[in-house]
Amino acid sequence: MKRYAVLAALMMSANGVFASKSAQDTVKNISVNEVQVIATRATNTTPIAHTDVSKEEIQNRNYGQDIPFILSSTPSVLTTSDAGNGIGYTSIRVRGTDGTRINISSNGIPMNDAESCSLFWVNTPDFASSLKGIQIQRGAGTSTNGSGAFGASIDMETEISGLKPLAEVNISYGSYNTQKETIKLGTGLLGNHWYFDGRLSNIMSDGYRDRASADLKSYFLQGAYLSSRTTLKFITFGGQEKTYHAWDGLDKETLESNRKYNPNGEIKDENGNIVGFYDNQIDKYKQTHYQLLLKQIISSSWRANVGLHYTDGHGYYEEYKNKRNLIEYGIEGDKSDLVRRKIVSSDFGGVVFSFENSGDKFNTVIGGGYNQYVNQHSGRVIWVKDNNGVAPDHLYYKNKSHKYDGNIYAKTTWSVGRGVAIYADMQYRYVHYTIDGVSDKWDWRTDQGKLQELNVDDKFNFFNPKAGINWDIDTKNRLYASVAVAHKEPTRNNYTDNLQNQTPKAERLIDYEAGYTFQNRVFNFGANFYYMDYKDQLVLNGQVNEIGEMVSENVENSFRTGVELSAGAKITNWLYWDANATLSSNKIKGYTEYLSDVNQDWEEIYTTDGTLSQTTQYKEKSTIAFSPTTIFNNTFNINYKGLNIALHTQYVSKQYLNNGEHSDCTLDAYCVNNLNVNYTIKPKGIKSIKFGVAIYNLFNTKYETNGYASGYAVYEGDKLSYTSNYAAYYPAAGINALGHISFNF
Repeated sequence: MKRYAVLAALMMSANGVFASKSAQDTVKNISVNEVQVIATRATNTTPIAHTDVSKEEIQNRNYGQDIPFILSSTPSVLTTSDAGNGIGYTSIRVRGTDGTRINISSNGIPMNDAESCSLFWVNTPDFASSLKGIQIQRGAGTSTNGSGAFGASIDMETEISGLKPLAEVNISYGSYNTQKETIKLGTGLLGNHWYFDGRLSNIMSDGYRDRASADLKSYFLQGAYLSSRTTLKFITFGGQEKTYHAWDGLDKETLESNRKYNPNGEIKDENGNIVGFYDNQIDKYKQTHYQLLLKQIISSSWRANVGLHYTDGHGYYEEYKNKRNLIEYGIEGDKSDLVRRKIVSSDFGGVVFSFENSGDKFNTVIGGGYNQYVNQHSGRVIWVKDNNGVAPDHLYYKNKSHKYDGNIYAKTTWSVGRGVAIYADMQYRYVHYTIDGVSDKWDWRTDQGKLQELNVDDKFNFFNPKAGINWDIDTKNRLYASVAVAHKEPTRNNYTDNLQNQTPKAERLIDYEAGYTFQNRVFNFGANFYYMDYKDQLVLNGQVNEIGEMVSENVENSFRTGVELSAGAKITNWLYWDANATLSSNKIKGYTEYLSDVNQDWEEIYTTDGTLSQTTQYKEKSTIAFSPTTIFNNTFNINYKGLNIALHTQYVSKQYLNNGEHSDCTLDAYCVNNLNVNYTIKPKGIKSIKFGVAIYNLFNTKYETNGYASGYAVYEGDKLSYTSNYAAYYPAAGINALGHISFNF
């Protein structure tokens, strides 16, 4: 939020363009260099690995795809898309860690869902159109608010309206009937103190896969009061999404015969033959955010930041289920087709703050926050094929969760001299999480079975110290090193979907980082070495729950280590080259794999106490699932007299779908090229017109970015006959394109 005060100073000092000289005089003594950094962001002297993505870079990639795909060329980043074309349900992984372990914020406000610890990007469609910049901190990062960072932190900063009125229209259209319309308006500075701006967006797509449609609406509104020492800003943004499920992957046979097939919504007859698809197999959710941000310059060296926030979310997903046991839904009878609707309603609010002091030797931040979260889950049966006297909207489960999350941190950078700066950062975080009620999962361990009871009441106390050193050897060369401790609480799914009804444990990370950078006018190079030592890391085990979410399990000892390399060159005045690569090893020390026991007819085997019988396999060392050893990005960029051409190439090595390192449960290595061409003209009376085309998967590569797997032990009586694996995959779209045009007034 420090940049808001920068804007205040800049706007007021530049106000003479259309205001009186006295307005200039009120701010001419303010030093804007002292208020440039958001409290949770890293700077060039912070000894951690980070990448800044500018507004221009965002704009040059923002034609309809979600934010994860806009970030896909940054180091150690991988993206996935259920629908296959980067619109709808998408996710991001950094250094192999999934989205539940990536802290995401906007303007320093937590964005992760407090319970799942994920950010469902589909709930904030086209948020990229309202961003000034994005910073990705890899590893434990700096202390921030919200859920723990176990692979990265992503901080998004919303844009600041300019001094002059603005109007902007962006239109995209292309493959799979994908379209995006965005309108932005801004008043410019009014009465020397006020500005207002807003955005409306519409994104629609049929998706690459069958029926994987998305209908996404969103808005962004902000108003601000500016003076020489105070910035007060109110922001509200929100979105409503309606997507058809594409949550299930495809086995290898289907992948070969029909890559676009989507099994979600299948309606089957008595013999198991597919006779149609359910029209309303949808996910529908509305989310609204409110932020009130105050930036106060107290003196030439002290600034205060306070942010109040509230997020309201509610929606449901609906699905057709074939031949379900009615008892699991509290309905008398045997089996029948039915339609169920799972409903969620959440409230999340709190306060964040920081006090910043800038001096000749020390730059210090003291901050923290407190947040409360309430989430209500319920399920209703809205239709049964053989009615069985079921009342409309039959309620079959309900539970409620609360989460209280508070933290306080202090961090300082001490400029020792001769280019050396020492960094220290300490955070205490308290989490109290409860769930009461019953879930939708049926527990057969009693004589007649019952819904799974949820009785979670866990408290966590985390101390997260960090320290490092940065040495600016000269204006071109820099060395840094750091060590950081981070902790993270389990997510809701870790409690409800854990193996063998085990209670999940909190995770601990010790993150060691060291790096070197070189930069001159024409060339830059960087190398960052990391070793992330985990205790009780919750890793994806290759299984998914009923809504396509990955299931995790604690592993006692594991690590991620590697090197992140980056380089760039200004080859000519119009030709630029950038590249980055991550070479890594991601291992579990001593892994026990669980295989579900089945008989020759592939029916599950249960123990005498009603627990699913499982066979174990032990490995001394195993590769962590979804963690490739190599990620490589290369971009050639041409900028010449309004013409911009960017060719991006990404290579990703093989990934295992589970932690057992099975050769038949892998995502194959892939190499994909994306081409973006646009041209900008500046006709009289219009600020600019930009038009062009983005071509994704230029050479029509067949590849998959995500999947899941299950292992089975097949028994003949009491004797193990053989083991088998099942794997499913999410195919990515072939060559596809989006044409676009933008008008700026």
